[in-house]
Amino acid sequence: MKEKHVRKTTFGRAVALSAIAALALAGCGNSAGTTTTAAAKSSGFVPPSLKALDKLGTPEGSVNVLAWPGYVEDGSNDKSVDWVTDFEKSSGCQVNIKTFGTSDEAVQLMRTGQYDTVSASGDATLRLIAAGDVEPVNTSLITNYPDIFPALKNKPWNSVKNVPYGIPHGRGANLLMYRTDKVSPAPDSWSAVFSGGSAYKGGVTAYDSPNYIAAAALYLMKPIPALGITNPYALDAKQLAAAVGLLKTQKANVGEYWSDYLKETQAFKAGSSVIGTTWQVIANLAQSEKAPVAVTLPKEGATGWSDTWMVSAKSTHKTCAYKFIDHMVSPQVNADVAEYFGEAPANSKSCALTVAKDHCAIFHANDEAYFSKVYYWNTPIPQCLDGRTNVKCTDYAEWTKAWTSIRNS
Repeated sequence: MKEKHVRKTTFGRAVALSAIAALALAGCGNSAGTTTTAAAKSSGFVPPSLKALDKLGTPEGSVNVLAWPGYVEDGSNDKSVDWVTDFEKSSGCQVNIKTFGTSDEAVQLMRTGQYDTVSASGDATLRLIAAGDVEPVNTSLITNYPDIFPALKNKPWNSVKNVPYGIPHGRGANLLMYRTDKVSPAPDSWSAVFSGGSAYKGGVTAYDSPNYIAAAALYLMKPIPALGITNPYALDAKQLAAAVGLLKTQKANVGEYWSDYLKETQAFKAGSSVIGTTWQVIANLAQSEKAPVAVTLPKEGATGWSDTWMVSAKSTHKTCAYKFIDHMVSPQVNADVAEYFGEAPANSKSCALTVAKDHCAIFHANDEAYFSKVYYWNTPIPQCLDGRTNVKCTDYAEWTKAWTSIRNS
């Protein structure tokens, strides 16, 4: 029964990861968050002038939702997993669900104006804000907003100049996983896959995304302070070149670049992969299938994600959109989604409502000391997120070009 539960609760993330290869990572946590939030305020990034909804009106009858697979389940994939039907009955809003496989796809779909709300990851949020595709949110219209963990509010990936553009949904960290029978001593640093990767030549695995560059930038922060990296998603040309150089060196030791959740699990089970970046849910699944693996949050910290529900500036169903978002971050639904998808819930009351009573402990839901070391996903933009104004930072398009050069080197 326990194994069935683990497989079920990680299904959503499995579907999503099998489809994607372009999530962005960046960050802040408690101490880091103070720095990056201030940086976002002074970065020079000025979004279009849009206003949040003043008050709720009469429900419009429907809401078009754009979401990661596994976030909005209506019973069609699994009859026992449905947090849509009751909402439709109580709100009068018919939920029309469209899933996407990458953040790039989500951005393009939102620009059509056909969707009212989106569960955006940090590599999409600033792009949506900058283009005027989403508008600020009126948090007073979200009854469950006061229960959202404070550490997730007004952050660089979901707000601009302290104006919120979304409601936090859930979070997680990108960890270092290793085979305990093949990697000794137990690693405590990302150096195991960067400077020490040759010891596991062919057995190193890395996430297949332009934004894996952030992992390299994070690692370079302390070993080479002269680079001046303080935010792994605020890289000028010199800093980007250093991260790319490190990743090109690492490539000789990489056996597989992964984006498929199940393939990484199988690779660690088989032993073809012995060390590399992962998610807690992947480690849980691998361990449930008797793979001798362990995970650690390295001493340098890690990248991670914090997803955000955002409202389309072109939405014609804004009352239904607000009601839907409020429903998704309500204690029980947020708990259900967190377990099914494999992440920490955003609602502080959800931890008491998960089926697996240790879910929030495993995913460090209320452990801010843990998340203070996590640099959440964000979008690299020309206006440096670390607050620098005397230099232009590299943007996502430049990172994508750099990643192609790494994979082709």
